[in-house]
Order: sequence, then structure tokens, then C-alpha cells
Amino acid sequence: MSRFKNQLIAKLFTRFPFLVERWVEHAAPWKVEGIPWAPMARPLKECKIAIVTTAGVHLKTQKPFDMRDTNGDPTYREIPRDVPKAQLMITHDYYDHRDADKDINIVFPIDRLKEFKETGEIGDVAETNFGFMGHINGGYIYTLLNETAPEAAEKLKAQGTDAVILTPG
Repeated sequence: MSRFKNQLIAKLFTRFPFLVERWVEHAAPWKVEGIPWAPMARPLKECKIAIVTTAGVHLKTQKPFDMRDTNGDPTYREIPRDVPKAQLMITHDYYDHRDADKDINIVFPIDRLKEFKETGEIGDVAETNFGFMGHINGGYIYTLLNETAPEAAEKLKAQGTDAVILTPG
């Protein structure tokens, strides 16, 4: 599938939501057992919060996500808390991110988290946050579930992250 085709499909899905509904009707469901939930151990105002996004956000200096592989890209990119927004970009053909290109906070709300820290609503913002690509198919689902997501989770734990905000693309 060409990148142009992916981008065209994303624009059509944005413009005509009923096409998404038709596509979803024919997509194979992914079954997950259990609920990935953990109760908060302490008040939010004492917690360190991270962002994990599947919007394809990464630093301009990092390798872009692979848009040529029809099964997606199960890797992640580490995004430092204090990186200037001008150094961030989105590589993802499977959604229309024109608005997020103008304000990255739409899919990577780092400024909002920093504001919450300043006002005392959260304890801190994680030093390192993570960008993934949300389009994952085939065997890459297993790579994501068994390798890259657990690796990112371990890095989040190692920096003392208490909770994560998950944002889609």
C-alpha cells in the first residue's frame, strides 16, 4: 500500500465517518481477557504522570515510524519531557493529523501536564514519555504485546511513573 493511498483513506474516513463504520464491520476483532486496570495508590497531586500516545509522535531527529509496512510498526520512540514542541512531529498515515500538526497537544498533551504540575494538580511529569504508531496488524500485534509495550512499561516504572495518559491518533 502506498503512503498516498493510506493518506487518502485517512482523509476519506475523516470526511465520511460512515465509511469507518463499514470498515469496522468487516475487521477481525482482537480479543483481550481481563481489564488492564490498577487503582491509584495515592492522590493524583502526588503522582508522576507520563504520556503514551499511539498517534505516531516522535522527535524530528528520530527515525520515523515505518509507513511502508502494511502491518505497521510495533516500535516506540522515547520523548523527553522538556523537548521543545518544534522538535516533535507525527509520522502516521492512518488518520488525519493536520490539526495535531498545528498543536501537538491535541495528541500529546505535554503542555497541559506541565500546567497541572504548576497548579499542584499532579506531582510531576515523567522525564520520558512514549510515542507508538497505532496501526499494528498481523504478527506485529504479538511483538507489541510481548516485547515493545512491556519494555516501555518497564522504563516507565524505572522512572517512578505512577499513572499514564493514553492518547490515540
